[in-house]
Amino acid sequence: MITDNQVKKLKTHLQSGASVELAAAKSGMDPKTARKYRSLTKLPSEIKAERIRTWRTRDDPFADVWTMVEGLLEINPGLEAQTIFEHLQRTYPGRFSDGQVRTFQRRVKYWRATDGPDKAVMFPQVHQPGLLSQSDFTCMNSLGITIAGQPFDHLIYHFVLSYSNWETGTICFSESFESLSEGLQNALWTLGGVPQAHQTDRLSAAVNKPDNPETFTRMYQGRLPCG
Repeated sequence: MITDNQVKKLKTHLQSGASVELAAAKSGMDPKTARKYRSLTKLPSEIKAERIRTWRTRDDPFADVWTMVEGLLEINPGLEAQTIFEHLQRTYPGRFSDGQVRTFQRRVKYWRATDGPDKAVMFPQVHQPGLLSQSDFTCMNSLGITIAGQPFDHLIYHFVLSYSNWETGTICFSESFESLSEGLQNALWTLGGVPQAHQTDRLSAAVNKPDNPETFTRMYQGRLPCG
């Protein structure tokens, strides 16, 4: 179900110049739905209201307590409707019967869809075997490791395969090109093969700074497959 908040986000992204596909992804909907709402001037709740009757066949049993219910949902969006309903039964003995729980659950579900907090948009990553490896340096000083009673300050060059999470590491003492080269070489020897691509953080050992931040150093370029 597309919510009012999603459509508002969609229109904001479109107004900022984003393509329909990009705006749809950022708003959590598919491009086909985005194109539909791009040309509409009404929100989903307004469209739905036009399709259903505007009168009630009976009084709303939760009208007097709904402000309190909304407050509970805003403080803790993960609260189950059943839990809130049981709280209402304890707070107002004899006022709400067990037979009203389904009506209350539908009311809470509708509130979450139309006025609840935005849901996180997830972009799943699909990794392929043998395609990508990644590495970075991790400072280990906070662990307080000692040798013969003396602090052992060091880093770990951490290497991992994105598909299988196979990993290995090399102890080093600075984020230098030499440490990078040694760590990568040790990892590939241990692995017994070379992945098609390797990804690192923006290492000072890899690029010329500050004048040419986008230009690889000659040493690092020599380590790349295209170098």
